[in-house]
Amino acid sequence: MDKAFAGLRVIDFTTTIAGPHCSRLLADMGAEVIKIEAPEGDMMRTRPPLRAGASTAFGQLNAGKKSVVLDLKSPAAQQAARALVAGADILLENFRPGVMKRLGLDWESLSPLNPRLIYCAISGYGQTGPSSQLPAYAPVVHAAAGYDLTHLRYQEGRTRPDYCGIFVADVASGAYAFGGIATALHQRHVTGRGQFVDVSMLETMLGFTLTELQSAQFEVPPMGRPMFGPLACADGYLMVAVASEKTFQSMCEAAGHPEWAQDPRFAAYTDRRVNWGQFMDLAEAWSGLLTMAQCRALFDAHGVPCSPYRTVAEALADPQIAHREAMAEVRDAGGSFKVLNPPFRLSAADTRAGAHSPALGEHTAQVLREAGLDEASLAALAPRR
Repeated sequence: MDKAFAGLRVIDFTTTIAGPHCSRLLADMGAEVIKIEAPEGDMMRTRPPLRAGASTAFGQLNAGKKSVVLDLKSPAAQQAARALVAGADILLENFRPGVMKRLGLDWESLSPLNPRLIYCAISGYGQTGPSSQLPAYAPVVHAAAGYDLTHLRYQEGRTRPDYCGIFVADVASGAYAFGGIATALHQRHVTGRGQFVDVSMLETMLGFTLTELQSAQFEVPPMGRPMFGPLACADGYLMVAVASEKTFQSMCEAAGHPEWAQDPRFAAYTDRRVNWGQFMDLAEAWSGLLTMAQCRALFDAHGVPCSPYRTVAEALADPQIAHREAMAEVRDAGGSFKVLNPPFRLSAADTRAGAHSPALGEHTAQVLREAGLDEASLAALAPRR
């Protein structure tokens, strides 16, 4: 099948996670993504796992791209970057606001050079406003958006926020940037002109606290025990999600206690929400006598959403992952490894990840020659090693 974005060229100035996640989605859709790296390379190149000096963490984020080394502190490198942008469809960057302007590579400088350019900037707080110049990484944004304290609110008896090792803000902002770019591409078909796409990680994270976003504005009745959480079994815990009246009634039936659904403490959602702890005490008196497998079999038979708590390795071993062909094999200097394909499939287009993760500067000469630079200019740009 064809690639949906085949023929599009992306100049990618991003590093770390949010921007590279976005540009890898663009590469997966068939765009030619030219990753601009400093002479020392993207910091993710040093992140484990490392094999023969090649990082699979970097490869997960940068499979299918080309790597061009440019020291953007150099005026010659800035000029080379402008030459690349002149023939590009999309520019993506995640510097702190103002950095690209100092380099002469901001939207205002480049849009006259290429009126069809779609310029996407990902930043912690957005390109303007009183917080725009603050440094930000995903864990800081999680805290600033209220995400961490919201999560803590559901952990009974705890007051210290969690440590962060899962960078939700990065991945989600990259996905929103991908959507913003796709939207701008669609509009360009109508107008013939590009536009500026401004993605805020703070606003991205606020979108995850949907219920709290409204309860921060309006009074909400107090809640008892959180309604989504672990159900104790004889040999561990299941996550059970009771999110509808039908699900609640089905859970009662699965437990062999349909009368629970008629109990005045639980029959109506408003009462159930307050008295959920009492309901879960009844439920765990039942489930605590059964294994996780026995409970899950009953819940599955009655259509109650549930899952054991799994490691990522256990999740990857799920036959569903193999059936969906969710993983793609990628090669780099260290050998082969697997990365996750995009979580969506298109019936008329190939969405698989590219099969190669680039070495630092692997495509510098090729890409810059295509942009019109001569050998003398290439020699002047080459990093000293």
